[in-house]
Amino acid sequence: MKVAVLDIKGKETGRKVELSNDVFAIEPNNHAVYLDVKQYLAHQRQGTHKSKERGEIAGSTRKIKKQKGTGTARAGSIKSPVFRGGGRIFGPRPKDYTQKLNKNVKRLARKSALSIKSKEKAILVLEDFSFETPKTKDFVQVLKSLGLENKKSLFVLGDSNNSVYLASRNLSRSEVITSSEISTYKILNANNIVLLEGSLEGLELNLTK
Repeated sequence: MKVAVLDIKGKETGRKVELSNDVFAIEPNNHAVYLDVKQYLAHQRQGTHKSKERGEIAGSTRKIKKQKGTGTARAGSIKSPVFRGGGRIFGPRPKDYTQKLNKNVKRLARKSALSIKSKEKAILVLEDFSFETPKTKDFVQVLKSLGLENKKSLFVLGDSNNSVYLASRNLSRSEVITSSEISTYKILNANNIVLLEGSLEGLELNLTK
């Protein structure tokens, strides 16, 4: 499938690029997409949550009242979970949330996500560009030219470009990554995907191995 190449002013350059049907026009596999997104979100969790149980809090272990004759339940320690300041019952403990997912499933999920965006006509191809100095207002002007200033956008570069990255990082609705950093979640989380020409070869190569 052929897509017109735009410049940073949002105008067609007169050139077109061929996007691989094996990457941008497959039948989406929703289950693979679900698994990849679930793994991505799980890996964002630190798993450092922890609360103290009765054996870990500071406090006396003296028996606070006699065993019988009080008319209330027996109690052996002020650290009991039933008392204020006592340990927590079944509190959270540190846990590793990482999940394993095969590479082929991840590739299928990313191709499915790109195919979904392609069907929605939410993929733009932009000629490679850079800034002399990283200024946010210059990047905002590019977004306005493409009609993306009020939308979530994901810019995919071929190689790391510090000036473009620094110019964009103050903007909450735009993200700049390289083709090797692309993920199913980031593709689906953006309203529009902007692929720079230099990213196409590496992107298609990584997803068709």
